Amino acid sequence: MVDRAVVAMTRPTPDTGITIVGAGIAGAACATVLRDAGVAFRLVDRSLAVGGRMASPELNGRRVDIGAGYFTVRDPEFAALVARWESAGLARPWTDTFGVLSPGATPETSTGPTRWRTPDGLRSLVRSMLADVHVDTETVSALPDGDVVLAMPDPQASRLATVPDAVDYQPVLTVVGEFDALQLPFHDAAFVNDHPVVEFLADDGARRGDDAPVLVAHTTAEFAREHRGDPDSAIAPVVAALDELVGTGNPVRTHVHRWSFGKPVSAHDATFALIESRERRTGFAGDQWCPTGAPRIESAWRSGTDLGRALVQQYSRDGNA
Repeated sequence: MVDRAVVAMTRPTPDTGITIVGAGIAGAACATVLRDAGVAFRLVDRSLAVGGRMASPELNGRRVDIGAGYFTVRDPEFAALVARWESAGLARPWTDTFGVLSPGATPETSTGPTRWRTPDGLRSLVRSMLADVHVDTETVSALPDGDVVLAMPDPQASRLATVPDAVDYQPVLTVVGEFDALQLPFHDAAFVNDHPVVEFLADDGARRGDDAPVLVAHTTAEFAREHRGDPDSAIAPVVAALDELVGTGNPVRTHVHRWSFGKPVSAHDATFALIESRERRTGFAGDQWCPTGAPRIESAWRSGTDLGRALVQQYSRDGNA
């Protein structure tokens, strides 16, 4: 059964098409459902590259995941999609064990679900989903005419529409360090506890499978707030924190990226929302629409998929599909 929140008001005006705003995995999942059902839509994103927080830009000739660090699989339907990605060489199982670091303490390990990695960066998965879908590069400052899907963090969606019980987000800074060599006290990645600057580290060479000496650090929300106005000022204290925690020394190159809406602080109790008004239907989707477990890539995919199916159902009822 689809877990959804639908608020029905006055029936919308005759269909003028669906605009999906946001080409992350939630928007991509919604788009593929509409495409497969023959429902007309338009997909727009303000970025030149799809993927949203599954960003993996090319830095010094190789892809680096600077947003989400990995994904997990619980949903059977998502597992079927991941199996297709694996068969196509787009995704691989990574590890079920991460390190756990704390200042002044001996490194430990923590075992959990299998984390998955991608040879060409997490963004490649969204690109594969949208291989035959055109994406318009456009900054949307007001709701377009017709029905709209806002596949984005609630604070961004709130600039365009009223989000039901909007969820707040924390900022995160990602600092990438390229080193001459790395000898780390953990394998693959590590959670960092009780540190004022860093909360997660990923060995990107292990994650990518090329053993490149590249370390990716995600900062704490408090530290990110302090440096949100000048992300470059965060590089030196993060480099110092890395040296303190894992003895990296100075990197050859660094890169910093600011995520103003890095991760939700809570989650909705439905996988999406779809509100009908006299003017339009407005749908909301993203990782924050996650009634079970922590928000994650899988929950964003489920959210967009469920919202797409709800729209198809309503368009079929209206005779538009």
